[in-house]
Amino acid sequence: MVNGVFPNIQGLQVQVLGYDNQLELVNKTGKPVVIRDYNGYPYAELLPNGTVEQNKNSPAVYLNQDRFATTPVPKSVTGKGAPQWQVIDQSGRFVWHDHRMHWMAHTIPSQVKDKHKKTKIFDYTIPVSVGGKPAAINGTLFWAGQPKGFPAAAIVALIVIALLGIALVWFIRRRRTADEREATPRGAAEAW
Repeated sequence: MVNGVFPNIQGLQVQVLGYDNQLELVNKTGKPVVIRDYNGYPYAELLPNGTVEQNKNSPAVYLNQDRFATTPVPKSVTGKGAPQWQVIDQSGRFVWHDHRMHWMAHTIPSQVKDKHKKTKIFDYTIPVSVGGKPAAINGTLFWAGQPKGFPAAAIVALIVIALLGIALVWFIRRRRTADEREATPRGAAEAW
């Protein structure tokens, strides 16, 4: 969950997509917006004209390709020096996976004592700059909680589908039997 951008910046919209899978940032500020990677190096830039660029010299370009940052970073990508911008879009919208906003282990977080309750896991901050001035996307990761018991609606739906299937089979068999009786000549039945 995104709590907001601080300081509050008019025209900068941020939202979480897929619970904790991606962030979407839309720039309508009229100023350049730079998203910083895990070491504070420029990762992506959204220009006032809608151009979206990604810095191919940021290790985050590779680390963000999968949920657990297992994609190897080429040795030539140093995360230092002048950014190597590459245009990736013209929409003023950037969607990316950011490891600062999700649980990075394959286990359930230790904060979760009851799997069925919504639980705060941690707060996160993603540094950005707007028009050259520092700002931050602040958010909170929650364990959503799992529903208790069996999904009653799903069970009822399966029973209804099964009953409809049985009724359909019964109807088709009955119809075939009636069709076979009509197709059989009267004298042929008596000859048997």
